[in-house]
Amino acid sequence: MTLHPAAPEESDGDADAVAFDGELNLHWTIGPKIHGGVMLALCAKAAGLAVDPTGAGPAPVAVSASFLSAPDPGPVRVLARIRKRGRTVSLVDVELVQGKRVAVRTSVTLAAPEHDAAPLLSTNPVPAEMAPEPPAEIESIGPGHPLAEINHLAAGCDIRPDMAGLWSVPAGQSPVTRLWVRPRTEAPDVLFALMCGDISMPVTFAVGRTGWAPTIQLTAYLRGLPADGWLRIMCTTTQIGQDWFDEDHLVVDSTGRIVVQTRQLAMVPAP
Repeated sequence: MTLHPAAPEESDGDADAVAFDGELNLHWTIGPKIHGGVMLALCAKAAGLAVDPTGAGPAPVAVSASFLSAPDPGPVRVLARIRKRGRTVSLVDVELVQGKRVAVRTSVTLAAPEHDAAPLLSTNPVPAEMAPEPPAEIESIGPGHPLAEINHLAAGCDIRPDMAGLWSVPAGQSPVTRLWVRPRTEAPDVLFALMCGDISMPVTFAVGRTGWAPTIQLTAYLRGLPADGWLRIMCTTTQIGQDWFDEDHLVVDSTGRIVVQTRQLAMVPAP
């Protein structure tokens, strides 16, 4: 997710934009297209660099993204426009562009996430239902795994989905998908945690719709900084319609703290 500042004259004629260039390869794809969570994280990174080029500034505590097109692997340009630079909260609008086509438009709120103080109230269900580390029987996505031909993110991170949760739907209940995810060579950071807010297979698998499910809108909240270790992801839905479905991700770190929450609206795959 490396971003390189573009020359001032390359800001696409927008004097207010801070421009960055990046390259997204095949490892960031689901099927043939760039993964939505990766683009969300890349936009959040550009927003942070626009406010503080050292990268040591505030974190993206809220990211609201509209997905306009599905880019292919290759070069992208990211344009960040600072709308508010405050002492506590800053707001940056970001567009991810490939060629002349805008793929993602985001609004990124930057501030200091809560990660030291205990919450006043939490109904986090994940620690009671998922162990800090994946059980031995949960296989990593890799050669021979049913999802290996679709989910190419496994080249850069260890993804261990509970396959049973993909297909079973208890009567009157929401399908629940559970995954354990971590980077292969380093500790998870803010951007990795944001990406994990869109890492589950679509909940439509539970009703037999397993094709491409394009995300239309996704909102993510960063609730804290992830601790080292596995991230536990629980994915649920409220309703799968004929055309549209919602999907919620809850991302919890190895200490049991919520680090990311997301909600998205996506299109139901064709039969």
